[in-house]
Amino acid sequence: MEFGSKGNRRKKMLVNAQAEQLYGHCLQFYSQPPIENISLSEFEIFAVERLKLLKTVENLGVSHVKASELYNKKLDKELSNLNFPIRAEADDKKPFSVPSEYDKRRKDHISHFILRLAYCQTEDLRRWFIQQEIDLFRHRFNDLKAQYKKEFLHRNSLHYDTITVEEKNSLTKKLINSSFAVSGVTVKEEDFYKVPFQDALDLVRGRKVYLQEGFVYIPHMDIVTIILNDFRTRLSKALALTARSLPAVLSDERLQPLLNHLSHAYVGQDYSIQKSIGKISLDQIDPLSAKSFPLCTRQLHRALRESHHLRHGGRMQYGLFLKGIGLTLDQALQFWRSEFVKGKVDADKFDKAYAYSIRHMFGKEGKRTDYTPYSCMKVILSNPPSQGDHHGCPFRHSDPELLKQKLQSYKVSSGGVSQILELVKGMHYQLACQKYFELTHNVEDSVFSLNHPNQYFIESQKLLGGPGAGVKVEVKREDNPIPKPSLVAPCQTPAPGNVPQDVAAEMSEDLDSFFQDA
Repeated sequence: MEFGSKGNRRKKMLVNAQAEQLYGHCLQFYSQPPIENISLSEFEIFAVERLKLLKTVENLGVSHVKASELYNKKLDKELSNLNFPIRAEADDKKPFSVPSEYDKRRKDHISHFILRLAYCQTEDLRRWFIQQEIDLFRHRFNDLKAQYKKEFLHRNSLHYDTITVEEKNSLTKKLINSSFAVSGVTVKEEDFYKVPFQDALDLVRGRKVYLQEGFVYIPHMDIVTIILNDFRTRLSKALALTARSLPAVLSDERLQPLLNHLSHAYVGQDYSIQKSIGKISLDQIDPLSAKSFPLCTRQLHRALRESHHLRHGGRMQYGLFLKGIGLTLDQALQFWRSEFVKGKVDADKFDKAYAYSIRHMFGKEGKRTDYTPYSCMKVILSNPPSQGDHHGCPFRHSDPELLKQKLQSYKVSSGGVSQILELVKGMHYQLACQKYFELTHNVEDSVFSLNHPNQYFIESQKLLGGPGAGVKVEVKREDNPIPKPSLVAPCQTPAPGNVPQDVAAEMSEDLDSFFQDA
């Protein structure tokens, strides 16, 4: 019994030592990967909530001035709501003594590494992930008290030496004249760091620091710039290494579908279940397309009316959108048949080659999956359009000059076009669409975060009070939209001879629908 007691004490001491090493500070560089076992359920929850946090970081970074009072207040609120660490507390030395604080830091650590796995797969994903993580890190570092900032530097072996009082006094005038937002009072009260100039190129380029003999003198308030450069370098290298080892991770059949869908998982509302389905009539579609359709579905509708045909990607994206705004199956069959027969498809061919896919879309054929309308992330990241296609996101997939012409044809002002193109240049495609909403609806602040084409339609109808305003959408918060792979039911497909060739691609959509990232 005594031996067992000593063993338990040693085990507890080891756990405390590991906790101190990993979570002794509320902020970290994520240098050490987590080594503990976690359940698939916790894996999914951590990943989705970190993704929500990074989406908020992105939206706030474009809609507000970074580090402004309002920006900080809203980001702190989101950190608190999602139960991530906010700032250092008095008991930072022993976070494992306060379970709630320990759990927050553990979640922060593990969730970061999960998203590394999901966002290391392409250059675009890596770039987005790095930018949001840097903005989040900057906010949290700036929120620390001075003593915890110094502790962070010490913990991460960032040996930036402060200059002596004598040296600071001898350089006072030069520091005031050369440093940004530095006064005589600041020089006396704040520490200054002497850093090799190559580690502070951004500050040198902006002429915000004093440079002498290959060293720059950085006030304590600006040391975050140096730390962010270090963090960016470390994270970029880590993502490259993660990408190399990803094939081994994806060989695990439990993780592969989770990670493959996580990079464009939709964490918002489900627009597929409606109480008032059928409230939209077919003769209302044309006026609604001009007033309340987002640009992606507006261009699909226009292409359909002009050519009387859409290829598979366009039919899926537009068909599910129409289903989401209230069209019934009978209305959808009538809508697509009437349009296709105006082109090169007669009614008999339509019934044989296309009607099945529409019924399949409504869950009346195949494995009878009730497909959900595509989210913005799915439109942006999956199945990019090729020549002859009209699906996709115009802000992501259109040539900037063609996009400019399209916006001008829709009477968007020249200033508005410039604002949208600037957002597109920064790869903020959903925010560009939200700006398009504001400009076409004459509102300065749309007060919602756009994540779904059907959300665009509903918000537009709320403002316009049109026929779609009465459509009551039964929405549910998808806090954990990625189900466990073990729950995926086997596909039930019709006999090979009964499936038209045009439907083969629809079958591949079943898994996407199940994962609710549409």
